[in-house]
Amino acid sequence: MTSRKEPRAARAARTPPPGRSGGPFAGEDPQRILRSGPQRSKPRLSEAEQNFESVHDPDGIRLQKVLAQAGVASRRVCEGLIAEGRVEVDGKVVVEPGVRVRPEAVTIHVDGVRLSLDVEHRYVMFNKPAGVVTTLSDPQGRPAINDHLTEEMVAARLVHVGRLDRETEGLLLLTNDGELAHRLTHPSYEVPKTYMVEVAGSVRKSVPKQLLEGIELEDGPIAADSCRILGSTGSRTMIEVTLHSGRNRIVRRMFDHVGHPVLRLVRTAIGQITIGDQKQGTVRDLGKQELGHLLELTAAPTTPEGGERP
Repeated sequence: MTSRKEPRAARAARTPPPGRSGGPFAGEDPQRILRSGPQRSKPRLSEAEQNFESVHDPDGIRLQKVLAQAGVASRRVCEGLIAEGRVEVDGKVVVEPGVRVRPEAVTIHVDGVRLSLDVEHRYVMFNKPAGVVTTLSDPQGRPAINDHLTEEMVAARLVHVGRLDRETEGLLLLTNDGELAHRLTHPSYEVPKTYMVEVAGSVRKSVPKQLLEGIELEDGPIAADSCRILGSTGSRTMIEVTLHSGRNRIVRRMFDHVGHPVLRLVRTAIGQITIGDQKQGTVRDLGKQELGHLLELTAAPTTPEGGERP
């Protein structure tokens, strides 16, 4: 008879108190921790300019991108950390997100914690069941992502790419590659996501056309990239819809608007990455071909001005 294992989330490493060893963000949502981190006094303007000049390398990588690649948080959150004076490069507090550095040649601290810049990136697909909240661990004790991850995945400090609301099921990507996570969620990359939508009753043939042409919601217009009725029993109808918007509860709000509230919602694909026959509640590492699709999907073409997209 085997003894019941304690939940993996309960064994996850926690942020250690000062003077103790351990990963600074292990087992936690780094964005939540960093947003609530200690506030440090920012250097005066003259000092900030001197710090910028002393660490800036025109041929280097933007500091916020280095932080994101190290798994600290999304690039946008990292920009805020820099602006708040919470990032040091070679002992110099830097407050300008435009600073560029060579990761292999500098030492970086966030809130006094030295970062390991030699990060082995990991990419995981989770088939989220209904009832699981999209957070690594939940203070209210509700089922969360960490309950389904292996100890190795927890130790890799994975973060979820975007969100699914509590009752939405299906494909959720997890990674410690902050740069890829940023590109997958940034609206300028227009990453398509496909959903299976179940609604009550029959659906007029004009509804898919209406969603394709676009509707007006309280937070602005929205249109589906593709929409088709898959079948109907008379009492229920299945619809497949693809769109690239990441706005909150956008699919549910679209169908509410056309008079067909969602009964069940499953995300089945992100770009060409599909959930396939993966069982609910399970996680697996992406294959090389799948990762290649994501990298191609989020490649950064140059803008008309000659720069890369954000």
